[in-house]
Amino acid sequence: YCIRRPQPVAISARRLRPPLRLSTAFTRMKTLLRGRKRMAFLLPAVLLCLAFTVHAAWIPLKAELAQWLIERSWTKALAGKQAPPPWPWADTRPAAALEAPDLGVRLIVLEGAAGRNLAFGPVFGNGTAKGSDMVVSGHRDTHFRFLESVQTGDRVSIRRESGTSEFEVVDTAVVDSRHTGMMIEPGFERLRLVTCWPFDSAAAGGPMRYVITALPRDPANRSGG
Repeated sequence: YCIRRPQPVAISARRLRPPLRLSTAFTRMKTLLRGRKRMAFLLPAVLLCLAFTVHAAWIPLKAELAQWLIERSWTKALAGKQAPPPWPWADTRPAAALEAPDLGVRLIVLEGAAGRNLAFGPVFGNGTAKGSDMVVSGHRDTHFRFLESVQTGDRVSIRRESGTSEFEVVDTAVVDSRHTGMMIEPGFERLRLVTCWPFDSAAAGGPMRYVITALPRDPANRSGG
């Protein structure tokens, strides 16, 4: 009989790899679960930051778009027609154009001091839209942000359907609305611009107000109370 010698068998490195230990498998599983927990925490945080960013960007965008629609309605009022609502569901109308030429500001002032109207533009205080002693309010973080830069001596004008009144800023003050009210004096020609204060506050609202008082540029019209 012929005796054959056994041939060497090639064994790959994969076959020689030791079996995975239980402790190693457990460590890998913990690492995987830890990574998933991080993702579960980070994803809501990222979505929340994105929501805040979109909301912050939408507020000034809404204010700009509203002013454009209100401006279109105001143009019709100057043409001798009744100013239509700026958009079909609006319950306000443009009542005047406010200008601060020293700062390059022009805004349309709305009727009605309701909070929902303040989102779209500055508003006349109740009962002052057609009077001589006018109060105009606006949000400090949108339309009335420019009040922070207004100085004594700056020019301000109000153009209503009845004509244009020119004013000059004579005073700026911070008042507490809980103790100081806006007294209206019929027959006294005056313009007061009001917004919340401080300008850089993170909290909305609050009792403090920043008030700018302007009187007619013509001294002859400064008589009154």
